[in-house]
Amino acid sequence: MTERIHFVHDVVCPWSNQTSRWLAHLERLGEVSLTWGLYSLELAGAEPPAQDFGETSARAERALRTAAAVRSEHGQEATGAFLRAFGARVHEHGERLSQAETAVGALTDAGLDPALVEVAMTDERHAKAVLADHHWLLARTDNPGVPQLVFDGGEGPSVFGPVIAEPPADETTARDLLGHVRWFARADGVYELKRDRDRDPDLASVRRMRAREQRAAAEEARET
Repeated sequence: MTERIHFVHDVVCPWSNQTSRWLAHLERLGEVSLTWGLYSLELAGAEPPAQDFGETSARAERALRTAAAVRSEHGQEATGAFLRAFGARVHEHGERLSQAETAVGALTDAGLDPALVEVAMTDERHAKAVLADHHWLLARTDNPGVPQLVFDGGEGPSVFGPVIAEPPADETTARDLLGHVRWFARADGVYELKRDRDRDPDLASVRRMRAREQRAAAEEARET
């Protein structure tokens, strides 16, 4: 039976991008049907946590609002196509998250009207839709964040994860991982399972992030 999963995603997160690639593989295999929810790690990580985009500078605001516009105008399948295309441009090819050209290119890749970027940024309904998704997850679980899978199309148990460095390459492993996550989500009295991360995703966005961190650390060392 096809598993209905509501996948809560933030384009800024490389780990969530990898989970989305695994889910896309499963969707092609007919193992899952997806709906897409939106979340902002930048809002959640502000000090104090921001309630809307006007309270902080979020690099992902344009992409998230564009995803909401796509969902409103074209539905869930188109939303997934846009978010996967955007993720490929940012995380795999190293394009800039905040630039309008990246969102425009992702819309074009997904066969959608590139003018939706401007629509998304001028119509506050789309900002409100992102915020509604964001606050829905905050209210629903004590473990908000992405990647987040909510089973039964958003009505069932939720799981933070799976956090994977690389999506499974073959069908058997992809299906096996779904089986493990499904069991964990529905197991009575089982709440947490975690291990240390020993590697990063092999993504351009992660390499750039690590290089920034190294430069910052070197600058701090020089100042001290």
